Amino acid sequence: MISRFRISSLLPRRLQELGLSLPALLRQANLPAGLFDQERILVTTEELFALYHGIAAVSGDPAIGLKLGSEQRLERYSPAAIVALYTRSFRDAIQRLGRYKQLTCPEEIRIICQGERCAVRFQWLLASESEPALLIDVCFAWILAIGRRGTGGPLTPVRLELVRPPAHREMLEAHFGCRVYFQAEHNALIFRKSDLDRPFVTHNAELLGMLTPQLEAELTDRRSRLTIRDQVKQTLKPLLAGQRPTIQEVARELSLSARTLQRRLAEAGVTFQLVLEEARRELARHYLLQSSLELNETAYLLGYENANSFFRAFHHWEGTSPGQWRDVQRRANGNSLSLEGYAPDFAPVPPLASSG
Repeated sequence: MISRFRISSLLPRRLQELGLSLPALLRQANLPAGLFDQERILVTTEELFALYHGIAAVSGDPAIGLKLGSEQRLERYSPAAIVALYTRSFRDAIQRLGRYKQLTCPEEIRIICQGERCAVRFQWLLASESEPALLIDVCFAWILAIGRRGTGGPLTPVRLELVRPPAHREMLEAHFGCRVYFQAEHNALIFRKSDLDRPFVTHNAELLGMLTPQLEAELTDRRSRLTIRDQVKQTLKPLLAGQRPTIQEVARELSLSARTLQRRLAEAGVTFQLVLEEARRELARHYLLQSSLELNETAYLLGYENANSFFRAFHHWEGTSPGQWRDVQRRANGNSLSLEGYAPDFAPVPPLASSG
């Protein structure tokens, strides 16, 4: 997994257009003065968060995240975003964005569906602190902008859930066109399932066929540097969001036949089931340490049918329950917060206590 974020060289220009002083911003964020002068701007997760905290402090504009995430000029889109616009549907666009983020940063985009509602979430895989509110605004505005441009019409989420305390409700509700719930369990943009399946009027099979191979080649090149065990594990992790991937699905992602993949794993001395459990264990530890996910939601994201199945597997791995393991780890890091209980992923109607 990539450990650093690649910052677009267009970001400094965009910030200047919005009236920000780049030297003042970098001083505020305690980042090197020559950061934006580099040919490839690479930052750690900690530095990325510091950058966006700095943008919020220097700009003083509560809407700046929405402005940064709502770029209308196609020439300023990243290659992955351009590919997303040429796909068949909004769901396909989000999935491709998540897939190609592997090339530029340690971040995931997840779609979690229950019934007729689907939550879109961003996950910073190496974060040791909560993500800046401004960065959340940028990400959700970016997803919505691509959806609206791709569908060519009004696209209105069901609701926006934010972990932060209530602030600028009217501004956010005007931009997203839906009710905003603060002090929520997770940062999530909720859509109707039917909206994710809406076709893109920007779909262009010919251009998609021209651009996709380059991104896929980069993914293949990156994976080729890994052992087959690590390739399978890296492929499994994004596929585990609420499902149990098969060896056929993983083989297809790796452009192999299922029989060839099985043979190569055997040559490496492992089985597909063993690597699947390794991927689940690593993700479980990450989710428990780095996020506010409830325990039954973690079970869902790991592809278990229910929380009890996850509890049994985790006890087999670690010799204790997920909640007790998390408490021990957090106390060891100076955080005694207990999250032993678990609740549904997201309720049909958020509780009023979370509405701010």
